[in-house]
Amino acid sequence: MSDTGANDAGTDQPQARPPPVAPPPIGQPAPGQPGIVGPPPNLASRWARLGGVLIDVVTYLVIIVPIMLATGVYQQAVKGKPMTLGQQATFFVIGWVVFLILHGYLLLKRGQTIGKVVVKTKIVDLSGNIPNFGKLLVLRYFLLGLVYQIPFIGGLGALVNALFIFGQERRCLHDYIAGTRVINA
Repeated sequence: MSDTGANDAGTDQPQARPPPVAPPPIGQPAPGQPGIVGPPPNLASRWARLGGVLIDVVTYLVIIVPIMLATGVYQQAVKGKPMTLGQQATFFVIGWVVFLILHGYLLLKRGQTIGKVVVKTKIVDLSGNIPNFGKLLVLRYFLLGLVYQIPFIGGLGALVNALFIFGQERRCLHDYIAGTRVINA
């Protein structure tokens, strides 16, 4: 094109522009940007992720149910009486303390929970590194943990979070929020 705005053929017709490029999938870098291109080949299977979560839940229940029995909260629930707001707040804090005792060190050092160690998977950021511990706790666990406390919305949020695993990248909603993925260790 010349400085006058005419194209090289000497006509005043504007040149056709290339079609716009579709944005990259969520969590992927834009064309020309550094980062992972496509899912890594060592992405953990959905079954491995489910197995890890189930192991984590059983491990957690082994500790939390005796605490619920000792405080009378379990018996209260069996009778159909809901937890008071104070009990909910107390068990939210107790739950976090138990979670950190069980998984804190492993998450900090290896990006794993007990279940992830057993099924040989680990959490990494989109660059393949162990995520920042604070970011991991707040964005991957705490944020949705608060949402799960809201009646009806919490259950719906848990369902939506889990259904995200069926996407091509095998990432749950909490992975997108925290910028993480689960790979084979």
